[in-house]
Amino acid sequence: MSVKLRCHNVTCTIAFPDEEELPANASAQSLGVRAQKKLLSKLSSKSVAKVFIDDTSGRILDNIHKIARSYTNSKKDADKLLKYIIKTIVKLGILYKNDLFTNNELKLIDDFRNRFHSLCKAVVTFYEVDFTFDRSFLVRVLKECQELTHKIIASHLTQKSHERIDYVFNFFGNLAFLEYAFDPKLDKNRAMVGQIVADMNLLINDGLL
Repeated sequence: MSVKLRCHNVTCTIAFPDEEELPANASAQSLGVRAQKKLLSKLSSKSVAKVFIDDTSGRILDNIHKIARSYTNSKKDADKLLKYIIKTIVKLGILYKNDLFTNNELKLIDDFRNRFHSLCKAVVTFYEVDFTFDRSFLVRVLKECQELTHKIIASHLTQKSHERIDYVFNFFGNLAFLEYAFDPKLDKNRAMVGQIVADMNLLINDGLL
């Protein structure tokens, strides 16, 4: 059995082999979640972003990609980082929209949101106010967010997803990267961080971050 789905001019065929044995407790919802995950695996990162991520967040990710590419001097590494971020965001979104998180997991999500909000506010402050950059604070909160994300997905996603999460948070929590991104002497970086901060402020003011 196969189903064709079309999103933003992208057509994908989601196949479920006829001989594949479904779990005894399979439901329409569980099959729907599986279909969404299969769709995700078939779309490019840019196509996924257009479907699942708003324009403001998309601009933030674009600028993160530019800084990562400049820091690593590798388009391949920057592409990998962006792909892992998008896959993680979308998989969490699929689980959330299908009400698959337990009450305890929802509490962990609220905790994550609060810590991530503090992280974003700190990034804004570090950019807007001279001599406030605190790398140790960023590293600590990133580590806390990393641990919470692992707990949130523990009973839902595979080891591969855990590895993607580690890759993303370890990249941003690298002291050398943080110092590079916030170096006031690097005008090009400061311009990109400024654009990220402007979009972060939009999301914060709209209550989305």
